[in-house]
Amino acid sequence: MVVGLLAAAVTVSCATPPAASVPAALAVGPNQKLILSVQARGVQIYECAANKNDATRFAWSFSAPEATLFDGSGYTVGKHYAGPTWELNDGSKVIGTVIARDDGPTPDAIPWLLLGAKSSAGAGLLSSTKSIQRINTSGGKAPADGCDASRVGAAIRVPYTATYRFYGSDSQ
Repeated sequence: MVVGLLAAAVTVSCATPPAASVPAALAVGPNQKLILSVQARGVQIYECAANKNDATRFAWSFSAPEATLFDGSGYTVGKHYAGPTWELNDGSKVIGTVIARDDGPTPDAIPWLLLGAKSSAGAGLLSSTKSIQRINTSGGKAPADGCDASRVGAAIRVPYTATYRFYGSDSQ
């Protein structure tokens, strides 16, 4: 299983854009190396909520992601969900925290992100993750309208795709 995921990491990393296409603000530390790159396909979930500072204004508020992770051959290798958490079929998982963001080149897509690993579990590929990049996003942005007092608490699921790159220490 781990050998298959390692092969997937090599296969997928060759299919992703070169590091030069990632904005400088989202660069990982100099002592980190790519350990896995996957494609995500799923939804960004938003909930209609009143503005915290003005209860007469309403907007879609991010709730959680829900996506399937695929290797370069299209095989399911894991899932992505609230936390934000990435969990692989090998039993490893990592929870991230946002460090930096960039609007990315597509205005109707969710931003590109650099996340740091807050915690990890399991003995698989993600157990040594230090940083995660979310790049090459498509879709997933909250609608600009449709949230009002009559819809408070309603959820909407907006389709998205992205590339997630996981980096670990180069001394592993």
